[in-house]
Amino acid sequence: MKYFAPATLILAATLAPVAHAQPTPSTVEDASYAGGPLPEGQSGIATVVQVLLDRAGISPGVIDGYRGPMSRSAIRAFETREGLDADGEMDQAVWDALGGPERGTVLQDYQITDADTADLSDPLPDDYAELAKLDRLAFTRVTERLAEKFHMDEGFLKDLNPEAQFVPGETITVAAPGERKQTKANRIEVRKAVGRVAVFDDAGTMIANYPATVGSDQLPSPSGKHEVTAIAIDPTYAYKPDENFQQGDNKEPLTLPPGPNGPVGSVWIDLSKPTYGIHGTADPDSLFQSVSHGCVRLTNWDATELAHMVDSGVPVVFVSDGS
Repeated sequence: MKYFAPATLILAATLAPVAHAQPTPSTVEDASYAGGPLPEGQSGIATVVQVLLDRAGISPGVIDGYRGPMSRSAIRAFETREGLDADGEMDQAVWDALGGPERGTVLQDYQITDADTADLSDPLPDDYAELAKLDRLAFTRVTERLAEKFHMDEGFLKDLNPEAQFVPGETITVAAPGERKQTKANRIEVRKAVGRVAVFDDAGTMIANYPATVGSDQLPSPSGKHEVTAIAIDPTYAYKPDENFQQGDNKEPLTLPPGPNGPVGSVWIDLSKPTYGIHGTADPDSLFQSVSHGCVRLTNWDATELAHMVDSGVPVVFVSDGS
């Protein structure tokens, strides 16, 4: 299996912090679209749009309230599917097509359970040899688990709940994203130029579209047509420094235990191209900020949804264009 190198920021200028009024649950729910592009920085209306995109099957990546490259790429993918001018900018046509005027609530109350706080790992070491000694690479914080459950940025979850202790029985405010898609995939396109993965049904309709890290000029993803050969939920990770890359001083093969904080996250979708696959990540915020060793990296929740939509034999086509 291939694995991604540590994040190398390539969009620092795009992602530089912008002064903003931090959204609150009330400013998010009260946000209305006034026309034109989404505001710079973090805003209630950007949060609304991210949730609506997620519900529409066009993943914005993490829901964080920012108008960033992942949100713009999601708007462009949505525009392409809906037959709109695909410029990646918010406008009235996109708002209407998303159902914005009749959107209802985009946040929800959630009562924390005992299961949400159970079976957490201690802080995980970086060294693979140390990780290989553990039983599981689990979540290390309640907020980390809850953020992933609701497709959110962990910091944004905390910002929406500034007084929360995140203990069982407590009610917090979280995003209300879309339900997991149930339609079976007939074809997958990995669109390398835009860093997106598009999924199509038997009729050729785009049923889902996800942001992805898909390699670099030095470490490119494959080209051409391949196919899904196997799907592993909660996989272990086989570290093979002689085939892939060397991590730290580890020169011998290792088997790392499963868990959402493993090198391939919660899911591995094996491809017919040897050592390549589509998989999750322990760091969803790193999408669009780093380069990979050629595999296709999604958020854990997007990879899990995709894994339940595909079967062995589904074609995966790597293309250099597309929105």
